[in-house]
Amino acid sequence: MQACSAGLCFPPRPAGGSRLAALSSIRILRRRSCATWALPLPMGVTWRWLVTAMKTVAVLGGGIGGLAAAYYLSKSVQVTKVILLESSSRYGGWLWSTQRLDGAVFEHGPRGIRPAGAVGLNTLNLVQDIGLESEILPVPYSHNSSKNRYLYVNEKLHKMPSGIWGALQTVSPFSRPILHSIAKEIMVKKGKEDDETIHSFVSRRLGNELADIAIDSLCRGVFAGDCRKLSVRSCLPPLYKAEQRRGSIVLGMLLGSGQDQVVLPGALAQRSREESWAQWSLLKGLGTFPEAITDWLAQSGKVQLCRHAAAKKLHLSPSGWEIQLDDGTISADHVISALPAEPLSSILPPPMEPLIKQVQEISFVTVAVVNLEFKGAVLPVEGFGHLIPSTEDKGVLGVVYDSVPFPQHNSPEGVTTRLTVMMGGAWFQEVFGSPNKVSEEHLLAVATEAVRVQLGVRAAPSWSKVALQKNCIPQYYLGHWKRVECMRRYIAEKSLPLSLAGACYDGVSVNDVIYSGRMAVENLLGPIT
Repeated sequence: MQACSAGLCFPPRPAGGSRLAALSSIRILRRRSCATWALPLPMGVTWRWLVTAMKTVAVLGGGIGGLAAAYYLSKSVQVTKVILLESSSRYGGWLWSTQRLDGAVFEHGPRGIRPAGAVGLNTLNLVQDIGLESEILPVPYSHNSSKNRYLYVNEKLHKMPSGIWGALQTVSPFSRPILHSIAKEIMVKKGKEDDETIHSFVSRRLGNELADIAIDSLCRGVFAGDCRKLSVRSCLPPLYKAEQRRGSIVLGMLLGSGQDQVVLPGALAQRSREESWAQWSLLKGLGTFPEAITDWLAQSGKVQLCRHAAAKKLHLSPSGWEIQLDDGTISADHVISALPAEPLSSILPPPMEPLIKQVQEISFVTVAVVNLEFKGAVLPVEGFGHLIPSTEDKGVLGVVYDSVPFPQHNSPEGVTTRLTVMMGGAWFQEVFGSPNKVSEEHLLAVATEAVRVQLGVRAAPSWSKVALQKNCIPQYYLGHWKRVECMRRYIAEKSLPLSLAGACYDGVSVNDVIYSGRMAVENLLGPIT
């Protein structure tokens, strides 16, 4: 995939790096109004391209991926102007928070970001650069919300085993210690397929019980998806790489499974390591993250921010893109699309039919996010929350105990408990019917009943909000990696001035999506410093 992504530029990149980076050592001698090149042109670079190279880059979509792409573009001296086009009235996409007048904060999308790995460090570097360090709310691994995670199985809450002692014991709802499955995993032969569903992969390596209960629940909580359809190669690449390179998940985790991305940690990222953060949020909610990026972009002097500006059609000409809007047309030398699959496929030029078909194959699921607030301390346990396997309740994916990791978001006026019930996902249509027809009242009733049955909370919520997030999470079904590889190969072979970023391709987490924006820019321009 790296070889394909290296060609996401126009025209083809000369060997040895990005086209623009290749030109950095070429001296221009200016005489009056003309420029004379002191060295021969690099292969694949035309005179005309040198004059107009990357003056304007348009970013389609103002979610966190598009904002990240605009941020990294604005740091490049090789780009004169960035135009960010967002179809709605707000930036940030699924990062969306409500702050009540009394100060209480409720998240309607992601509610915590992990600092782990290169992508996690990259996000913290961005946070530091835009000046949000003072707003950070860190949660260490020693916190109850990090140590205590639950499953709701057989109409009971079960604490997931943690640590070595937990792995040695038989803990309900499992019939044997987790260590038993881990010890046997080392002896399992490596799979022969180039992809496999998550359920099949885990069943083969760790046993049916872990796949049916733990992994089924995990995939519902992370992807709102069905582990019997989701790709292990695309959804859980560390597990796939561990087996491919070490023949075992366990050995891969112990010995390493190959070179990962390298991101140098800034001061904030280094602090997260020293203090062992498990996750973090922001004082006024994660919705303030895209707001801060937007403010930073507005002050950069290079980025033109456009709301209510949906791209209706893309037209490719010898000079670049013509982007048709409701009220006119704008021109750009290159386009980075951070749009979801459906709107992107609808605006690509008809001659790009092979690319359109590949994009259209990406499926999405709808999730109902129901925020509930209760007076008093109503939780029977303390932890991050609980997940529910599909065999227990198809409609309710899980419940997050928001007040435990982030009590700073509670109302200051007395003791309250904030919960979020996640519902639907891959089972939305089956359980609730069409997202266009289901009522908020019905979704609220289901969520309230789930909290009553599963947590014993019999009081009525003192405050509630239902957010129906339609087509919010792309589903990386079996073979997703091939689809993405085909898209990028097509773009490279046709020398299209187009790059793909966002949640549809290389990861659905906030960190992954931000990193995809960075990679789209670096594949185009070379490393961003």
